[in-house]
Amino acid sequence: MSVPEAIGILAAGVVAGMINVVVGSGTLITFPVLLGFGYSPLVANVTNSVGLVPGSVAGAIGYRRELRGQRRRAVPLLLVSLAGSIAGAALLLTLPASAFADIVPGFIGAALVLILLQSRLTRWLARRRAPRDTPGVWTTSGVLASGVYGGYFGAAQGILLLAILGLGLDDDLQRTNALKVVLTGLVNFVAGVVFIAAARIDLAAALLIALGSTVGGTIGARAGRRLPAAWLRALIVAVGVAAIVRLLTQ
Repeated sequence: MSVPEAIGILAAGVVAGMINVVVGSGTLITFPVLLGFGYSPLVANVTNSVGLVPGSVAGAIGYRRELRGQRRRAVPLLLVSLAGSIAGAALLLTLPASAFADIVPGFIGAALVLILLQSRLTRWLARRRAPRDTPGVWTTSGVLASGVYGGYFGAAQGILLLAILGLGLDDDLQRTNALKVVLTGLVNFVAGVVFIAAARIDLAAALLIALGSTVGGTIGARAGRRLPAAWLRALIVAVGVAAIVRLLTQ
């Protein structure tokens, strides 16, 4: 790994850590950067999942005030996220690498659509929020499905979770976002443990992303919410489109 590559991966980790806390799609930054530096899609995905875990931890610490009083509903959602992430990671390891390379462009495209529609989705959720404080069957099932998706790939899992939690719980958006950070962090952590044990990972790149995402997660929890959402969406969409082009032409 050259010095410019190391700086690029570290910087991508910072941006991804911040975006994961604020929006929930940091994978669309680090994953394309790793692809651009020549990593295969599978190795890039595994390395990315491991590297982003510390950023989620930093984000959860930053949101500790909003997390107070959420233990009752967080525990069952953490358990289903745990099960989903194991299932998703197992799918990634058992399916052929070629299948992952074929599926990912579609996943990224769907994630970009979600990002472009996020502001409308947020307004829609505000009108249709359910009058309940604990997750019901449909909310729990949705969180389980998002865990499977996150364990397999994970781009825009945070946005999916915000939609699921926003529909299923009656609470402030910041508290819902704090819960989202914890759930996505667990999914990345569990998938990362599975990948370290059973898959090929580039430890140097993972450590750089981990360092960067920790800094970015801290910034995101403290100040990232003040950044114009349009800027973040434009950056993610540009990088995501570049990733799709890279995957389809390699």
